[in-house]
Amino acid sequence: MRELERGLSSDPPARIRLAIVGQGRVGCALVRALHTPPTAADAFDVIGPLGRGADGSGADVVLLCVPDAEIAAAAAVIAPGPLVGHCSGATGLEALAPHEAFSVHPLMTIAGRDARLSGAGAAIAGSTPRALEAARTIASALDMCPVEVAPANRAAYHAAASIASNFLITLEAAAERLAASAGVGRELLVPLVRATVENWAAVGPERALTGPVTRGDEATVAIQRAAVEERLPELTALFDELVRATRRLATAREALAA
Repeated sequence: MRELERGLSSDPPARIRLAIVGQGRVGCALVRALHTPPTAADAFDVIGPLGRGADGSGADVVLLCVPDAEIAAAAAVIAPGPLVGHCSGATGLEALAPHEAFSVHPLMTIAGRDARLSGAGAAIAGSTPRALEAARTIASALDMCPVEVAPANRAAYHAAASIASNFLITLEAAAERLAASAGVGRELLVPLVRATVENWAAVGPERALTGPVTRGDEATVAIQRAAVEERLPELTALFDELVRATRRLATAREALAA
């Protein structure tokens, strides 16, 4: 922290002036988190969240919390001087040129300004050692676990995040619709989903896997498929692909147990 402060000016301020640009969910969540213990909010004077088009005047560090397609335009209006970062998981640092650039991507779903960031991962990158330190300092101040992700790995990292979070919601939405057709509400699926995720976190995918595919009960799988095709035929292709993927995972489970 002290090295970052010394690098920002010859007469370092007691606190780093951090401007958050973007008044959407991410920007608001970050500002709130920086003012909520146990984050190290005393490391920063937080400015914002500022509206899009803000030039970051008066800030030592500017963090853009705008959609990926708007990062370059938002960076272009930032006055030269401060370090400039973004919160995108997939976008590289070239979108921030010509600024000394960094990125901090919270590995957490942010559905609103009250999102809990403490303990989550944060993918970081920096165009210079000083910029990388800024990214690490912000992540640590948010009580997140920073991990440096190389440019060549960002797309794969972000795809993994989408599968783990966004696609999980899509899958649960499909399960909810099918359960509703049988008169079963979402609230009864929730404990199952939570226990499944906890098992996966505790012992990994192979050992956490259960169900008819894992047991080799093809008759039950066929009955399930027929029900999906009858009630929600648009989900049949998804069901088939999930069965194929689960069979591959079950094979890996057998190899692990051997």
